[in-house]
Amino acid sequence: MKIKENVKIKELTTMRLGGLARYVIELETVEDVEKAYLFAKERQLPVFILGTGSNVIGKDEGFKGVILLNRIKGIRFIDELTIDAMGGELLDDLVAFTTKKNLSGIEALSAIPGTVGAAPVQNVGAYGQEIEQVLESVHAYDLKEEKYVTIKKEDMNLGYRQSIFNQGKDAGRYLIISIRIHLSHDRLTPPFYTSLQSYVEEHQITDFSPKSIREMVTEIRWSKLPKPEEMASSGSFFKNVYLDDQEAERLRSMNVPVWEGNKVPSGWLIDHAGLKGKSFYGMRVSEKAALILINESAQSYAHLKQAREEIVSIIEKKYGLTLKQEPVELE
Repeated sequence: MKIKENVKIKELTTMRLGGLARYVIELETVEDVEKAYLFAKERQLPVFILGTGSNVIGKDEGFKGVILLNRIKGIRFIDELTIDAMGGELLDDLVAFTTKKNLSGIEALSAIPGTVGAAPVQNVGAYGQEIEQVLESVHAYDLKEEKYVTIKKEDMNLGYRQSIFNQGKDAGRYLIISIRIHLSHDRLTPPFYTSLQSYVEEHQITDFSPKSIREMVTEIRWSKLPKPEEMASSGSFFKNVYLDDQEAERLRSMNVPVWEGNKVPSGWLIDHAGLKGKSFYGMRVSEKAALILINESAQSYAHLKQAREEIVSIIEKKYGLTLKQEPVELE
């Protein structure tokens, strides 16, 4: 267990914003979890759980508590199709491991930054796959009850980019130590979003094995998305919008695409509002993917907040819809 004091949050998050954290503790073993929590409890300090920081925004005032960095590693088979993966593993490393074994179920999650432990928190998904489709349970440390617990999928209240881990009274209560997933040997028909279908047609792909789909998704993602080590960004900054039937009809009458489940792609809204490539207060809307907000020169959370509010206001005026931020804020 490594303890550091007065650490710059911007060095822990991919948007590269944020003041100082009072303490940062790296968790390398399961035994470190209780020790770290006791460290915070003895000092009466709040705790924030962090993986790679790819979906977290730091604030200027910093964090006057203890950030726990989950670095606990390990992947093991429980049976032929069931895997336990430790929360500190990179999600993309888990996808690589499973596709090499020709196992299907998470191949479309390739190249998503973040850790395995963060995957259930946001119910991460891409190209029609979500972690909830293969998730069985998580093993976690309950910071409130101070004990280890196993939480079944049906008790996680999983939805679009949400779960009990980031919503409601239990948000931040659990430190996810490991997840259990159940995969398949079958070559599942891939959920062809437009970009994936176009890639298949352009390259005349006929192999839909997990490894092949991983390669396609990875190439498509990195052709559109900034790599965290090259540009400061937190990936998709706005959530897609879900509508009731009446609102969906209103948007259709405006020639806005409404997908299955009355989902409107926020990237389309931003793009067709003419915001691609535009800069606001040191933040730039990516030219390649309108959902991506890149930190070009913003030095403070205040700049990001101004940029977000201006983009949200433009979309509200044009479409009557309110965009919601996807990354959580460290507070």
